[in-house]
Amino acid sequence: MSKVEQLQEQIQEHVGERIQSCTTDLGEVTVEAASEQLLDVCLTLRKHRDFEFTILLDVCGVDYSEYGVAEWQTAAATGQGFSRGVDVQTAGHLRQRDENLSVEQPAASRRFAAVYHLLSISHNQRLRLRCFAPDDDLPVVPSVTGIWTSANWYEREAFDLYGIIFEGHPDLRRILTDYGFIGHPFRKDFPLSGNVEVRYDPEKQRVVYEPVSIEPRVLVPKVIRDEIERRG
Repeated sequence: MSKVEQLQEQIQEHVGERIQSCTTDLGEVTVEAASEQLLDVCLTLRKHRDFEFTILLDVCGVDYSEYGVAEWQTAAATGQGFSRGVDVQTAGHLRQRDENLSVEQPAASRRFAAVYHLLSISHNQRLRLRCFAPDDDLPVVPSVTGIWTSANWYEREAFDLYGIIFEGHPDLRRILTDYGFIGHPFRKDFPLSGNVEVRYDPEKQRVVYEPVSIEPRVLVPKVIRDEIERRG
């Protein structure tokens, strides 16, 4: 039995009743826990002698609102024209979509998730833990800062970029964007050009915020092809 298979078996044994799933893909174990069970599962993963995940490497937010839906077709695209890499189906990659699209639309629920990456030095193992926010309109998950203090800034980053609220966080504030920033820039429905732009007003002698003046546009990805590489 490999170490990954052993870890998955131990997780099923010790926290199997408190998690929603435990899967292995590409040599990595991913555990999914409901928000009401998250702290209990985290405590077990940190303190139990079979796990000892004492290090939290990262906490990141994920927006699954358009998971599995893409306009880009670069793998089998033609080599002619600027449209080779995109089949335009939205206006500037906004979330509004045509009702007649043949693409299967993703489910509206389970949009936001917090993903935790854990490391056990004692057992030389890594683990991915995912927790979906139960409410898409107001995504809230428990803060794990009481279990891993390193989660403090990571949770602030996920709050800033995705709007995920970590209940129990000691100081949940924006950490990357400005104080006057509107919205959360990593959400799928956030416009690429943003909502406001900033400039210095010499008459008011201060920085002012104005509606963004950039028109939304669809970007065409750069496709690197074998024949180009051979020529170079």
